[in-house]
Amino acid sequence: MTFYVKQNDTSPSILATLKDADGVAVDLTGASARLHMRKIGFTEVTVDQAATIVTAASGEVRYDWVAADTAAVGSYEAEIEITNSDASIETFPNDGFIRVEITDDIA
Repeated sequence: MTFYVKQNDTSPSILATLKDADGVAVDLTGASARLHMRKIGFTEVTVDQAATIVTAASGEVRYDWVAADTAAVGSYEAEIEITNSDASIETFPNDGFIRVEITDDIA
C-alpha cells in the first residue's frame, strides 16, 4: 500500500483496516493505536503519535496528520502499533510497512 500526501497537507487521513494473517479484521476493543513513521533508509522516527480507533470490532484505524508530519518531502515507511487491553503489542502490517510519499507542493 502506498499513501500519497502533499507537503504540509493535513488531509487526507490514513485509513486502515487491520487484518490478521488469514485476512480477518482484528478486533481492537479495549486497545490503543499509534502511528510510527521514518524516512526510508533512516532509523530516526519522524512521527510517533496516537492514532484513532474508528470501529474497534472491525479493526478500523485512522491517523490525522498535523502539518509538521508532512513538512519534509520524501519517501517514508510507516506502521501502526496496537497495544491490546492485556498490554500485548502487535504491529501492522507485520510483513512490511505502509509506504508514504510526501510530494512537494507549488506554493
